[in-house]
Amino acid sequence: MSLQTEYDAWHTRYHELSPEYDDTSTPWYTWVAQCMIDVRGLRTLEVACGRGGFVRALARKGADAVGLDFSRAALKIGRERSLKFEEESRASFVQGDAHALPFADDYFDLIVSCETIEHLPLPEKAVSEFHRVTRPGGSLFLTTPNYFNLMGLYEFYSKFRHPKRGPDQPYDRIQYFFQTRRLLQQAGWQIQKSDGIVHQLPLFPGRNPVRIRSIDDSEILRKLLRVFAFTYCLIAKKRVLRPSLG
Repeated sequence: MSLQTEYDAWHTRYHELSPEYDDTSTPWYTWVAQCMIDVRGLRTLEVACGRGGFVRALARKGADAVGLDFSRAALKIGRERSLKFEEESRASFVQGDAHALPFADDYFDLIVSCETIEHLPLPEKAVSEFHRVTRPGGSLFLTTPNYFNLMGLYEFYSKFRHPKRGPDQPYDRIQYFFQTRRLLQQAGWQIQKSDGIVHQLPLFPGRNPVRIRSIDDSEILRKLLRVFAFTYCLIAKKRVLRPSLG
């Protein structure tokens, strides 16, 4: 079974479990929406858009919104949902690989990548592709799980206790905040802002961790404690090339 087939099955299974689920309610999409400028008239791309909830939200706000995903099953669900509402019908869905984006250089004004690079075999190639297809001065909004915290230690403990338990998604990697920053900087991105969301503690074995919302609700506390958050968030820009004087 190929990785694409595995993701088709994964998206289909989760869609059937909750057909009305709207992923825009997740903490990372909420963070991106709060930080984002007015997108009306902008060319936007979400890489690994899944079933397309955030792509449709961008289309509703007037963006020329494109969603790309590896899974044809996920794109089919997103496309069918977008056709139900006129303001979402302008959204486009493209099947493709994040490592080799099927778009021209300097095309998009804004790229969104939420909880994606940890599922890519070659994340350094993907963030370079994000950079290539973004126009000079354009922005990248990126979030990824960060295991430099108690939840990361708990994850290691859990894998030790349950070695046969596989990852939730077909492909998954553990990544730390400093690795994410280095990936972007090596690809040519200028980091403008870093943040952290979902601060939680695994207090009781076998139960969901306790989320400390007072930290998440305070921008100052989030900034101070961002390297310990479960989700690490970055806003980066592509440099504007200055004409040479020669």
